[in-house]
Amino acid sequence: MPHRLREAALLVGSAVVLALAFPRTDWEMAAWFALVPLLLVALETAPRIAFAWGWLYGLTFFLVLLRWLDFTFRTYSEIPWPLTWGVVFLLSAWCGLYVAAVAGLVSLIARRGSPAWALATAPCLWVGAEWLRGHFLGGFPWGTLGYSQYLRLTVIQVAELGGVHAVSFVLVAVNAALAGALVLSWRRALGGVALAVALVGAVLAFGVVRLRATPPPAEAQIAIMQPAIEQPLKWDPDHATVVLKIYLELTRQAGATQPDLIVWPETASPTPLRRDAGLLETLTGLSRQLRAALLIGSIDVLDGAPTRFSNAAFLVTERGIVGRYDKIHLVPFGEYVPLSGVIGFVRGWAEFIAELEPGARAVVFPGPPAPFGIVICYEGIFPDLFREFVNNGARVMVNMTNDGWFGRTSGPAQHLTMYPFRAVEHRIAIVRAANTGVSAFIAPSGQIVRHLGLFQRGVLSDRVPLRRGRTLFTRLGDWVAWSSLALAAASVGVASRRPAC
Repeated sequence: MPHRLREAALLVGSAVVLALAFPRTDWEMAAWFALVPLLLVALETAPRIAFAWGWLYGLTFFLVLLRWLDFTFRTYSEIPWPLTWGVVFLLSAWCGLYVAAVAGLVSLIARRGSPAWALATAPCLWVGAEWLRGHFLGGFPWGTLGYSQYLRLTVIQVAELGGVHAVSFVLVAVNAALAGALVLSWRRALGGVALAVALVGAVLAFGVVRLRATPPPAEAQIAIMQPAIEQPLKWDPDHATVVLKIYLELTRQAGATQPDLIVWPETASPTPLRRDAGLLETLTGLSRQLRAALLIGSIDVLDGAPTRFSNAAFLVTERGIVGRYDKIHLVPFGEYVPLSGVIGFVRGWAEFIAELEPGARAVVFPGPPAPFGIVICYEGIFPDLFREFVNNGARVMVNMTNDGWFGRTSGPAQHLTMYPFRAVEHRIAIVRAANTGVSAFIAPSGQIVRHLGLFQRGVLSDRVPLRRGRTLFTRLGDWVAWSSLALAAASVGVASRRPAC
């Protein structure tokens, strides 16, 4: 096999293995070594070639990871198969550029400095690229490396200090040490391996200590429902009565557990709640009867603008609507079209593309049962936004979502992986209500305590602890990512001024 073809096969194979570290395969151990081939190729080739190989690796990784998007476009758009893969390819190609940049810069530092220097900088480069991908042009942090470890509670406790990027840093450091063991002199390789072992040891020790700490007492009873309504029926006017009947029946079932709060999923109301006096009266009466507040997801028609809508959550008690939150971070090409003046025509391609107005404030409801915040749909995958609610006083967090658009693919499971990290980052319980896939209670330790599977209709009720303090991450945010970005920039800057070896 020619040398280049062998390199391509190795990179593609290892990228596939890395993607399988995420749900639903959950081969999480692969994340500890699957980057080694990429780092070796970057060390051995010129920066431009390394950039190209890195792009191939990133493209492959994201194509496999995001393959579930093909289902959504095949099912709910006018785009014929196999052109539906074109959309997935474009998104994967964009995300792959960040991996390409890491490979190219590792090569640059290795050529202008040394391979050992390049490998030492690799964790900073990777984490810096992840942070940029999660923020630039609205951000898309899906597939952040650390999320692969969501089931390894001992590993992810370090997120309390530095967020998910702290876990990514550790993973890349181990990959870099393994790569160094293959190409560096035994003394330098031994030093890198020793540092990686010490880092992993410290992370595991911290995790063990934190998991053995006395958990906070359960203080609030909250119930969630998962109606598992097929997406085509959800907005069908002919089925509105049936859909509402399902919700009301599940609400009564939830009320039997005597909760303080009952949570409906995202956009659950079959009509805009504020414009449906009959439904609002029904819910007000139900809240009075059950002695529980109801948190209702609904599309809202904005005041004074009958053609403008928001994705909202309403808190309903026996006094009617007592609070609302409008989703801040909208889904591009789902809830709005970027550059709509230029490419607004894409709205006609798919039934899931809407044009909603974003909210402006991270609203914290005073309760009951206690001050809580809400993130709607994929807002919870953005650590900065989630942190705003916690810093505004939330003692428990709610995630309302509708992953029915993704069917029985790996998409809903991948979405779930991010919430254990949000829980650990702030030591806060998360209550997650989905139309389908995956409703869950998540403890402050990141443990998924209880859940309902895809298209499983039912009710969950549990007592959850309330947040009592502020973690380092709550106070400082993504300081690991910022520091990594600064160190990476400094390292690249210094290396760029040196002649190539």
